Amino acid sequence: MKKTLDHLGVAVRNLDSTIQFYENVLGAKMIDRYRSDAKGVESEIAIMEVDGARTELLAPTNNLTSPIARFIKQKGKGVHHIAYRVNDLDAALEELEQQGIRVLEDSLRVNKHGRRLIYLNPADTEGTIVEYCDYPAK
Repeated sequence: MKKTLDHLGVAVRNLDSTIQFYENVLGAKMIDRYRSDAKGVESEIAIMEVDGARTELLAPTNNLTSPIARFIKQKGKGVHHIAYRVNDLDAALEELEQQGIRVLEDSLRVNKHGRRLIYLNPADTEGTIVEYCDYPAK
């Protein structure tokens, strides 16, 4: 199955100053900014675009339960995940199962932009958090 880079997710402590860096230094345009209090997300997200390439800036909104807060505490701020777009998430999940790659079942969701996503188990990806996603409504 074909996979293309969709975006990078970056864990940040201060969303406003990071947005300023992306806009003023990298020339990024903010596509959207929103907050998700959904369990397993609990983050404020800014989608930044530089010449067609997207980066999601992720700031925790709950320092006790947010996975982004946990990530920052364990590894520090920086690249949190790499997202790959697939044509059909369901078919991609079947392919992963055949390859013996596990996913984090509780991470399966649809975000506000209609993107269906799931995270692969980092134990099976050499420690990198990898997201698979598709956009079924498009």
